[in-house]
This record gives sequence, C-alpha cells and structure tokens, in this order.
Amino acid sequence: MSPRPALPESADATLELLTHGQYVADRSLATVLYLSLSLHRPLFLEGEAGVGKTEIAKVLASVLGRRLLRLQCYEGLDVSAAVYEWNYPRQMVEIRVSEAIGDRDRETLAADIFDRRFLIERPLMQALQPDPAGPPVLLIDELDRSDEPFEAFLLEVLSDYQITIPELGTIKAPEPPIVIVTSNRTREIHDALKRRCLYHWLDYPNAERELEILKVKAPGAPDALAREVVAFVQELRGMDLFKLPGIAETIDWADALTQLDKIVLDPEAIDNTLGVLLKYQDDIAKVRGSAAAEMLDEVKRAVAAGG
Repeated sequence: MSPRPALPESADATLELLTHGQYVADRSLATVLYLSLSLHRPLFLEGEAGVGKTEIAKVLASVLGRRLLRLQCYEGLDVSAAVYEWNYPRQMVEIRVSEAIGDRDRETLAADIFDRRFLIERPLMQALQPDPAGPPVLLIDELDRSDEPFEAFLLEVLSDYQITIPELGTIKAPEPPIVIVTSNRTREIHDALKRRCLYHWLDYPNAERELEILKVKAPGAPDALAREVVAFVQELRGMDLFKLPGIAETIDWADALTQLDKIVLDPEAIDNTLGVLLKYQDDIAKVRGSAAAEMLDEVKRAVAAGG
C-alpha cells in the first residue's frame, strides 16, 4: 500500500496544496486551514453562497487521498439521518429466529440485538471509524439550514470527536477526522459551536483573484472575455440584488459565453445569458437591457484602461 499523502507543514505548503487542487486561495485562508489541520480543530467557514466553502473540503479530500463524507444539512435533520440508526428489520429477523430456535433467553437476546452489526452508520458515525487512507474529510455543509437541537448535538462530535450511543456507550475516533463546517449565515450559529472551531469568513474575491480563478476553472475562455466577465460580475456585486452572483456563477457564465463562441461581451449576449449568472427574475429584470448596456460600457472602459 502506498503511503498516505502527508499533511502540509506550513501555511505556504497549504497554499501550494490548494493550488495543486486547482483552488485559488489567499494567504489568510491557507493559514487558518493549516492551523485547523495541524491542531486537529474543525474549521468553520462562513460566507455567502457560491464563494467556495464546500469546494475546500472536496479539494482537501482529493489532494490528501482521503474519503469525503458529506452531511448536507436541512430543516428537520436528526440523529437517525446524520449519525446512526438501528437496523430494525434485521433485529426483528434475529428475534424471530432466536424465538424459533430457543437458543437465548430474553436478556441475552436484548443485549445481542443492540450489537454493532445491527447499526446503520450515517456520515458522522462513519467519520469516526479508522481508515487505511487516513482520517476522512467530514463536510458538514450549510449547518445554518439545520435546527438548533441538531446543532447542539454536534458539540460532543466537534469537541471530542466522539459520539455516545445509549445502547453501546461512547465511540471515539482513533484519529480525528478533518472537519469542515460551512454556513451561508441564513441564521446565526451559537457561540458554543463556534468556540469548538477555528473560524474564517470567506468573502467574494477581488477582481484579480477572480480572474485567477477563471484561468484555472474556465481555461477555454478567451483572455479578453474573462477580463470583461470578471469586471461585469464585480459591478453586479455592487448592486442591490436579492442574490449576488458567486464564484460558481462567474465560472458558469464564462463557460456559457465560451460555448456561444463569444470573444468579448456584448449587450445581446448579456441579456440572453443572465439566467446563468442570476437566479431570481427580479434581479434579471433589474439588470437586463439599458442597465446592462451602461454597465458594459463602464466595464469596457475600465478593462481598456487596465482597471
């Protein structure tokens, strides 16, 4: 078996690791990620949707050769979906067989059916199990969409990397998993959970870094088009829109315009493809037409001037 890839030993090495995984990060993000990895602390990433929070976990799993376990949070998420549940059909079969054979008394049978072999492990439980490739990357995605009781349940997992099951006792990870927690801040996460994590706010990138991202993620886009796309998106983020476009939308828009054989932006192309960039009709209506044409004029002047 080939040796597992080593964790980075510095912030610079972490930056190189992310670059190797085609993730364009700034030094502040690389530093907090390095600290999270070296101190075995969960990393809590907060920011608007589409700024690259989830992608960090995917890149880490890829470049480190680790298993990625993703827990997508939603309203009503509970222990049975996130942690574990008992395999009741198998337990019932075990009870019926035992009753037919008469090989065990009631107390012995009750103890036997709450054995690990009847346990269905969900992502949080799976993350605590040993793995030859190394502890997995556990992504707890969009925690703000879950309910507060589930958030409270996570405290034991994030502080001690263990889970207590009433019928079995406490199950603790032999090695701490790499934990990434994300939130789009649709509600505030309690301080008790944040204290157990290192924290980083992931903002929209500036124009220079967003252009770097496009060169990596949308390499087929002509240089002039990429520069105008970035400049246009940066202008959009200064508007009062219901949902500002994230990096993912910038990449999708550049890909879409490239697919349409566009070399530079023009008003018709913008109007016809705004649905790739903006996801709400009110936002599209606010931008489409004269507003987009005026923004494009400013963008072209800025790009021509090297802005």
